[in-house]
Amino acid sequence: MSTNTQSPENVVVVYGGTSAERDVSLKSGAAILSALKRKGVAVCGYDLCDKGLVGLEQLAPSVVFVALHGRGGEDGTLQGALELLNIPYTGSGVLASALGMDKQRTKQVWRAVGLPTPESIMLDASSDWSAVVAKLGLPLIVKPVHEGSTLGISIVKSQVALEAAFQEAAQFDARVMAERFVVGDEYTVALLGDQVLPAIRVEVPGGFYDYEAKYISSTTQYHLPCGLSVEQEAVLAVLCQKAFAAIGCEGWGRVDVMHDGEGRFWLLEVNTVPGMTDHSLVPQAAAYAGIDFDDLVLQILNTTGE
Repeated sequence: MSTNTQSPENVVVVYGGTSAERDVSLKSGAAILSALKRKGVAVCGYDLCDKGLVGLEQLAPSVVFVALHGRGGEDGTLQGALELLNIPYTGSGVLASALGMDKQRTKQVWRAVGLPTPESIMLDASSDWSAVVAKLGLPLIVKPVHEGSTLGISIVKSQVALEAAFQEAAQFDARVMAERFVVGDEYTVALLGDQVLPAIRVEVPGGFYDYEAKYISSTTQYHLPCGLSVEQEAVLAVLCQKAFAAIGCEGWGRVDVMHDGEGRFWLLEVNTVPGMTDHSLVPQAAAYAGIDFDDLVLQILNTTGE
């Protein structure tokens, strides 16, 4: 992806939308918009709910800063529309965005290139719950395939609870998966252009990094430095670069990883439009690396391919 050396004129930050992550997207978009204004960029914000693509095109953006989380913004849909309109945009392209939003297909790609990711299986209403438990063990994780922000995710500790967890996830997505539970520490690694930012270890007193722990709770702890040795963090950085590249991601993003008791890293998912709220992880990693929020936003903007 080519990099701009000067900030473009008439940037439009697109946020909001209709996905289950609308509220987070509004917060991310507002923070990004304020940062670009402080940097002197000619910028405005646009909620895609207002007039859809017609309203966006009327603004005649030179570049779109994508701050639209979830379906309709992070899944390649918006990216495809912007390609047709010949409008440059931040972040990954159509294919990588679509793949990154699909947790199961992301894992299939990673497995195909030999990258470690926990075993998983697709679920439906007719699934043999005992066979799922026999294959993945307990506890296990049930997830909507196409949702972000841990919406609809459950830790299942008994076979009896599995069907209920499936029903919960199915409220968010027609496609639901179960994944082997990895006991260990959770890390997240942000990527910015060719740079891998410092890893963050996420610690949740309740033991589960769900939507509340991400965006509401004040007890979630983010450890920087993350506690890994220099050698381990270097291994993790290379793994995340490979994971990011395998999906075809560009510009910026985040990879979530588990580290088990035997010292092995397991890839969970990739985020192609990570949150940029006051609870978000990419700004925290950037700050630890000496990049303040406004500079981070500008750097993301300047990774936009022309």
